[in-house]
Amino acid sequence: MFGLLKKFKDGLKKTSAGALGALTGLFSKKMDPADLDSIEETLYSADFGFETVRDVMEAIKKEYARNRELRGSDAAVIGARVLAGILEGSEGELKASADGESPSVICLVGVNGSGKTTTSAKLAAAFSADGQKTVLGACDTFRAAANEQIRQWAERLGVELVSSAQGADSAAVAFDAYAAAKARGAKWLVLDTAGRLHNKENLMRELSKIAKVLSKCDPSAPHNSVIVLDGSLGSNSIEQAKAFDKVFPLTGMIVTKLDGTGKGGALAGVYRSLKLPILYVGLGEKPEDLRKFNSKAYAAAVFGLEESQI
Repeated sequence: MFGLLKKFKDGLKKTSAGALGALTGLFSKKMDPADLDSIEETLYSADFGFETVRDVMEAIKKEYARNRELRGSDAAVIGARVLAGILEGSEGELKASADGESPSVICLVGVNGSGKTTTSAKLAAAFSADGQKTVLGACDTFRAAANEQIRQWAERLGVELVSSAQGADSAAVAFDAYAAAKARGAKWLVLDTAGRLHNKENLMRELSKIAKVLSKCDPSAPHNSVIVLDGSLGSNSIEQAKAFDKVFPLTGMIVTKLDGTGKGGALAGVYRSLKLPILYVGLGEKPEDLRKFNSKAYAAAVFGLEESQI
């Protein structure tokens, strides 16, 4: 996709220029043992996690032992190739309904503050812009501002919204949203659900009710159970995802706010731990900043390279 690498580079500036600044500063010089230690430290500071740092550093050190003329630019290429290899196969696609005619349902889950509601609207907008009729369902009926927030997004982006009053039964909203999507011949139904991990029992009960209601509408629904993770939280996201997956089996993840953090390396650790497909990443505030994940573009951007170099 034209401009995708640039979007990744722009979005990951704080990771590539900040946490990996020590590496990019070595691009034009021959490396020494102290530089290897510096690279390792900066990779840890970007929250890549033990396994990924180990794999990257083993590859760089092996080449350095063979070639003492190794420069920072060479190390960057090695690191990017290792990272791309770790993430090989991580790109995911959303699943469609079995008959291809009923609405394909996407339930977005996650804690408050992850960007879940905003992502719901951006996802619906992306489908609509692609000519695919989409309905949004405001199933986060607990949070006072959630309905208003998603309504404003829906109006701004021209996406149809089904909602109810605060405190309404979220499963009932999901049922009404599905009925509306079905009646209008929509291809996608995007449901924004409540994010309340601090009250785990109530949250999970509501999610289970939503799943049960949807399965009555379509035995294969929800077709996509997607967790939205705040990229700035780093490796803490792993425990969040595991908690949700236990009661609401996940089919993929969306990682948001990568533009606002120097910890963009956590994406690799989350994928290694969960093996959940990465569907989209959030690289900015605009609707078009929600982009399909591309592992090579991500790896190249992190190490300040062009995709053709890896």
